[in-house]
Amino acid sequence: MRYFTFLLIIFSQFAFVAKENNKIAQIKKIEKPCNVIFILSDDHRYDFMSFMNNSVPWLQTPNLDRIAKEGTHCQNAFVTTALCSPSRASILTGMFTHAHTIVDNYAPEPPNLTYFPQYLQKAGYQTAFVGKWHMGHDDDQPRKGFNHWVSFKGQGVYYNPTLNVDGKKVAHGDSAYITDVLNQYALDWIDKRDKNKPFFLYLSHKSVHSEFRPARKHKNKYHGQKINYPTTFSLTKPEILKSAENQQNMLIPEWVKNQRYSWHGVDYLYHGATTFEDFVYDYCETLHSLDESIGEVLNYLDKNGLTENTFLIYMGDNGFSFGEHGLIDKRHAYEESMRVPLLMRYPKLIKAGSKTPQMIQNIDIAPTILELAGIKKPTQMHGSSVLPIVQGKEVSDWRKKIFYEYYWEYSFPQTPTMHAVRTDRYKLIRYHGVWDTNEFFDLEKDPEEMNNLIKSPEHEPLIKQLTGEIYDWLESTNGMQIPLKRTMHKHGDHKYKGTY
Repeated sequence: MRYFTFLLIIFSQFAFVAKENNKIAQIKKIEKPCNVIFILSDDHRYDFMSFMNNSVPWLQTPNLDRIAKEGTHCQNAFVTTALCSPSRASILTGMFTHAHTIVDNYAPEPPNLTYFPQYLQKAGYQTAFVGKWHMGHDDDQPRKGFNHWVSFKGQGVYYNPTLNVDGKKVAHGDSAYITDVLNQYALDWIDKRDKNKPFFLYLSHKSVHSEFRPARKHKNKYHGQKINYPTTFSLTKPEILKSAENQQNMLIPEWVKNQRYSWHGVDYLYHGATTFEDFVYDYCETLHSLDESIGEVLNYLDKNGLTENTFLIYMGDNGFSFGEHGLIDKRHAYEESMRVPLLMRYPKLIKAGSKTPQMIQNIDIAPTILELAGIKKPTQMHGSSVLPIVQGKEVSDWRKKIFYEYYWEYSFPQTPTMHAVRTDRYKLIRYHGVWDTNEFFDLEKDPEEMNNLIKSPEHEPLIKQLTGEIYDWLESTNGMQIPLKRTMHKHGDHKYKGTY
C-alpha cells in the first residue's frame, strides 16, 4: 500500500511538472514578438558620448549614457560607406554600397531594392518611418515598407520644417525645432498604434548634420569650453610636412594635404562660413539637444510599460572628423569617419552595462531586426544578425575584418574613390583613379593613423594579402565595377565652385 502511495505521489509530481511545462510552452507560443525602435542620428562620431570620457569631457549625453548602462555598448561599430545616403541604404537593405548602388546623396534609389521593413510588414508588424530619408535628394514621398510616413526633402532644416505626412505637406512654424517635431510624431504614432500588433519605429533624425543648429534653449551651452585639438590637426601644415618628409617619417596622400584648404578642410571649412571652434561648439550643443530628445523616448517607454518588450537600437549613419589629418566631415576611411556609435538595449536578452567588442557594421542592422521578428535573413543581405554576440555568446565564425568603400562624387571631387580593409590591428586603404600613395596603419601602435607603413618591407606580405582580400570581397559580392549615377549638381570644392 505504501509502495502504491509512493508511486501515486511520484506520478502526481510528474503530472504537475508536465502540466507546468505545457503552460510555459503555451506562453512562449502565444507571446507576441518584441517591438523594435531604431534611432538613427546623422554625423555622430563614435566617441562623442560622455560615458566614454573622450577629448570633449564637458560634453553631456546622459540619455545615451543611460542606454549604454542599461544595455550594451558596441565598441567597434563601423559603416561600409561614410556618407548619408549610401549608409542609410545599407542599413535598410543589409547590402554593401556597390550592391544597392546608392553611391551619392543625390540620385534616387533603384526600384528593385527591398527594404527590411517590408519583411516585417508581412510578418504582422506595423511600421513607421519618421525623419530624414535622403535617398533621392528632392523626393520626400512615402516609401515601401512603412504603414506611416513622416519625412522631408534632402537634408531638411532645423527650424520651421515642412514635412510630408503620409503624402500630405504639413508646415510647422513658431520656431518649431526639427528634433522635437520628429520626436512628437514618433511618440504620437506609438500612442495610436494597434495594441494587438508588434511595432517597428524607424526614427531618423536630421541631427547632428551640418550646419549645426541646437534647440534655442541649448544655444551657447558649451561655447567657451576648452577644445582639445587632435594630434594630427597640424599634420598637413606645409612646415610640418617639410620636416616630417625630410625625416621620411610620414607618407601622406596628396589629396589629404590639398583638402586642408578646401570645403572639407580645417583652414577653409565650408568656404570660411564659420570658425573651427564655433564649429565644434555648435555640433556639441546640437548633439545635446538630440540626446535630450532620446531621453523623452526612454521616459515614454518607461511610463507606458514598453521598456521590457522593446528592443532599442541607437546608431549614427557615419562618423565625423574634427581636425584629424586637417580634415572635417566624413567620406574617408580614417577611424573618426568610418566608426559610429552603436548602443542596444533589451532587458530580456542583453546584460545591463555590457560591452560588445566584436566588429559590427551597418549592414548587420537589417538581419538583426529580422531575427528578432523570427524572419530568416534574405539571401541578398551581406550582413549578419548580432543577437548572439550582444548576448555575450561565443560566435567562432564572426567576422575578423571589415571592408569599406567610398565612390568619388562630382559634387565634392576633392576626395577620391577608395576601398579599405580593417582588422582588429591593421588597416589598408587603397585610392583609386589618382596618382597618390595608399595607406597602411598598425592601429595597435598607431591609433591616430599618423605613421603610414605602406612602404614598410616588414609589412609587405601582409599588405599584399590584404590587397588580395579586398579584391576577393569585391568579386564575391559583385563589386568589380563603379556604379555611375546621373549628376547635375555643382562642384563643392573651392577651385571650381559653381560649375557643372
